Amino acid sequence: MTYCVGLKLRGGLVMICDTRTNAGIDNISSFRKLHLFSTPGERSMAIASSGNLSVTQSVISLLTEGMPDPDTDRKRTLLNAPSMFKAAQLVGEAVREVYRTDGPSLEQHQAGFDVSLLLGGQIKGRRMRLFMIYAAGNFIEATGDTPYLQIGEHKYGKPILDRAVTYETDLYEGLKLGLLSMDSTMRSNLAVGLPLDILVQPVDACAPELVHRIHQGDHYFEELSRKWSEALRASHQAIAQPPYKGVTGAAVATGSVGPRKPAKVQGAKGKAPAKVQGGKGKPKRKTKQK
Repeated sequence: MTYCVGLKLRGGLVMICDTRTNAGIDNISSFRKLHLFSTPGERSMAIASSGNLSVTQSVISLLTEGMPDPDTDRKRTLLNAPSMFKAAQLVGEAVREVYRTDGPSLEQHQAGFDVSLLLGGQIKGRRMRLFMIYAAGNFIEATGDTPYLQIGEHKYGKPILDRAVTYETDLYEGLKLGLLSMDSTMRSNLAVGLPLDILVQPVDACAPELVHRIHQGDHYFEELSRKWSEALRASHQAIAQPPYKGVTGAAVATGSVGPRKPAKVQGAKGKAPAKVQGGKGKPKRKTKQK
């Protein structure tokens, strides 16, 4: 499993990926999942990958070598795509091509065709964009209302992004929030781990400003993790204790807590009283049958 997050903010693009892969608890390795395609000053794109490692590596290789153009002999790559939208379509096409060649065999062996990709970047003269491409080759785009996208083991890192990230968030504040999201995921899921690859690309630069790998023992990341844990403890301790008292509501309604049911009325010898029949309240006599 893995975790990758991309933030498309007013000031630019932030992408963060872990590098851990596993095929069981005794087969854990590290592989780069953040891939850069760039012609500095002209275009710069990054792809983050999650899923079956053989599938994601095949997709990246196809995009590097180029997809055939049905109208010309020219290869189509991310370095000659005319727009970010066309680049996202090209990535989706590469995913479908890998499925065409490898998908049936993978499914036959119960391996599954699992792949998710983030594509972010900018072409000179066009706007910066961030897409998430699914296993079917279709995709969605980050917007001002939802300025971040996640793939992989995303649930543990999502709450901090939901609460803190907006389109107006500063670029390096976004990097910090992304690292907090990654730290929260690593705390709760051993399938996500260091090293981390990070990229920061300002809008209209058409080149990354920061490409860096965070290794075990990195001072800043360890300090960020420690201070975040301390801040969470201090915050919840500063909130008043819940004011609720007593046993009410659903607990009583379900019968788990509350008054006992009244006991049945028994006769002198422990027998139930005879049923009352008729309008005058006299018990009905038994008659002998012939």
